[in-house]
Amino acid sequence: MDSEDRIERIVDIYVSAEAVRDMKHKKETEDFNTEEPRTPRHTGSDGVMIRRSRAAAVVFVLLCVLLLTARIILCATFTQERQQLLTKITNLTVERDQLLTNNMNLTEERDQLKSERNDLQKKFADGLKCHQSSLYFFSSEKKNWTESRRYCREREADLIIINNIEEQVSVCVSVCV
Repeated sequence: MDSEDRIERIVDIYVSAEAVRDMKHKKETEDFNTEEPRTPRHTGSDGVMIRRSRAAAVVFVLLCVLLLTARIILCATFTQERQQLLTKITNLTVERDQLLTNNMNLTEERDQLKSERNDLQKKFADGLKCHQSSLYFFSSEKKNWTESRRYCREREADLIIINNIEEQVSVCVSVCV
């Protein structure tokens, strides 16, 4: 392209712009002078577009209402489930505390039973014999009744009292063996 073509084109554009301006001015002057009422001209497709936009607006509003309803229902459901879970947590906490208390009591009882067992083991090591849920100790030492009683009391025991020969035989046979 050479420079003359460019200049001509620029001139053509300016001329075209001036022509458009003149035509617009001329049309406004004619419209003003004729004073015809301006009514919008609607084609068939304009009516369809209006109906479609109204339908779209109605559908949008219905979807919003449906969404709001769903949100309210879900919120109520989740609130109810949350309350149930909190109640379960509270119940489980109470049950856990009871189990901990029971565990502590059982531990104390176990320790006490261990202590008693150890005491009994020491007593059996010292020569105690068991017969019908009673414990007997036979001493090989010769002591009078008062000394024997004091000896037994020091070991948290007491002297046996045998009232008849059958009892003496039963105890002696069971324990002395």
